[in-house]
Amino acid sequence: MTCTEFLQLLDDLIDESVSAPIRSEIEQHIRCCEHCEVVFNTTRKTIEIYRSNEIYDLTPELRERLHAAIMARCRGCR
Repeated sequence: MTCTEFLQLLDDLIDESVSAPIRSEIEQHIRCCEHCEVVFNTTRKTIEIYRSNEIYDLTPELRERLHAAIMARCRGCR
């Protein structure tokens, strides 16, 4: 499985709507690919936080630092 294939299946994986053989392939890929493991864990955790309806107040300084860090990482993506 490639990283692109993993990303195409990420929504279905999170929704637990992939077949057992596909899930096995994904799990094997995640064990070998640190980047996809981080994407999966971060996405899953973000959804869990969103579903729990927890609201986090950020200071303006922290909000700006977070935004800058995200934008810096996004510039490196293609």
